[in-house]
Amino acid sequence: MSEAATAGAMGVFGGAFDPVHFGHLRTALELLEFARLEELRFVPTGDPPHRAPPQADGAARLALLQAAVEGEPRFKVDDRELRRQGPSWTVDTLAELRSEFPGRPICLVIGMDAFLGLAQWHRWEQIVELAHLLVAHRPGWQPPAEGALGALLRERGVVDGTALCGAPGGSIAVCAVTQLEISSSAIRELVRAGREPRYLVPDPVCRLLAASGCYNTARERH
Repeated sequence: MSEAATAGAMGVFGGAFDPVHFGHLRTALELLEFARLEELRFVPTGDPPHRAPPQADGAARLALLQAAVEGEPRFKVDDRELRRQGPSWTVDTLAELRSEFPGRPICLVIGMDAFLGLAQWHRWEQIVELAHLLVAHRPGWQPPAEGALGALLRERGVVDGTALCGAPGGSIAVCAVTQLEISSSAIRELVRAGREPRYLVPDPVCRLLAASGCYNTARERH
């Protein structure tokens, strides 16, 4: 049996990471422990189809992510969406990973707010077949009780995160995570104002932000 088929579960955490901060990292760690993932991959988006382009370019966001995960061997950075042409559809990323790791459990990390809008995602039904959904639940959001997503959660929901390790995909687990009121946009504003983002981001990220100047002058795009 191939290494890809026998390896432990992989988490996939996509986003702009513009820039990455402790809210992202703490959520990733808690979900990794909840599902006992072997690794969690941060996948910075290249061309997000449903939101404004990131403020920093892909190379800068990639470098910040790599600095953020130093010292945590279970965290990886995957740049496939930055290298791929066209819109960064999540389903395409999962299809690529599934092709590379045919029998490996893959867990897509999303917030409850994103899960509530899953039915509007591009080819969303395929996402649930390609991977498990590992949903980060924070105060203020309630799991869907009705409609297609409510039925999906009743049909495929599991309570024990380790249950996701038993199959390549197809299940949904919801995990309450620590609420850290940190936003990337607020960090960008701090940097632009010449203020220190320390304690909102890891120290290596703080140093790289200062050295790169990637948010010093650019205005917010709406």
